[in-house]
Amino acid sequence: MKKVAREELLDFNAYDQQREVIRPVVLEAKQARRVHAGGVLTFLFENADTVRYQIQEMMRAERLAREEEIRFELETYNDILGGPGELGCTLLIEIEDPVERDRKLRAWLGLADHLYVKLPDGRKVRPTYDKRQVGADRLSSVQYLKFDVGGVAPVAVGCDLPALHSETALSPEQLAALRTDLRSEAS
Repeated sequence: MKKVAREELLDFNAYDQQREVIRPVVLEAKQARRVHAGGVLTFLFENADTVRYQIQEMMRAERLAREEEIRFELETYNDILGGPGELGCTLLIEIEDPVERDRKLRAWLGLADHLYVKLPDGRKVRPTYDKRQVGADRLSSVQYLKFDVGGVAPVAVGCDLPALHSETALSPEQLAALRTDLRSEAS
């Protein structure tokens, strides 16, 4: 996956001036990479455009100007993208009720091990993920996943955790977006 380069980032003042033009384009890109599963899981597949937007938003919100702070954000967010042949993904566990959310995040500690993307040949690819996002007794409601798909766009996402069993086929638009992202790593 193509990474975001430092020279692509605007300082927060320049970004602020262009934000109203940039934001709708990126939100449209995110829409094509957002897949819902199981009623409460949202897989948001990331690419250089979505990650650049997140970095710019962080720089804007925190008024980051020091080079070491900007480079830290760049490295952190670029890591989400994964390496060659991988798809980086932000998983959002969306449960509105705080009591219910807390209960399920405790009950679903092993969730990441039950997530997968399905390739066209039917194989299920499990993610790698940051173990720090899983506490001793509670899961974070935001997970960063990487699926090593070998450069092949998946046709579905799913979860085989018994309490949350589901699978969602990707739409033609989603499939096209992920194929484009996987090809971009050669750029």
